[in-house]
Amino acid sequence: MSKTDAKLDELKARYETMIGFTPPKIAKRLELGMRVDPGLVAALEDWRIAALTPAALDQKTVQLMAFAILLVQTSEAAANHARAAIKAGATLDELHASAGIAALFRGVAAFNMAGEILAGLFPETRSD
Repeated sequence: MSKTDAKLDELKARYETMIGFTPPKIAKRLELGMRVDPGLVAALEDWRIAALTPAALDQKTVQLMAFAILLVQTSEAAANHARAAIKAGATLDELHASAGIAALFRGVAAFNMAGEILAGLFPETRSD
């Protein structure tokens, strides 16, 4: 195994630790980036992990914040951070409250997106 392959495995493992898996789009980005410019990819991923693991905040809070921020952007990445928040101990009520905050700043689109994500992650709450 080359040094680049080992680093790629390490970067993927960060996602697996945080979310439970490496999302396919992220895996493709990491694989391509490590072939083209491993220094840049490693630096960006180091920055990402540093921002997502601040000493002043616990992981549940960080992930609830990331979920809300990404909902405001109506980014599909919100689902990954909802998963990470659950893994860190967040409840459906806490995620729903975060979605309400996002809706305040983005509107119904953010709340609709949250509903779709949370119904998928908490299937016992669906009525269909």
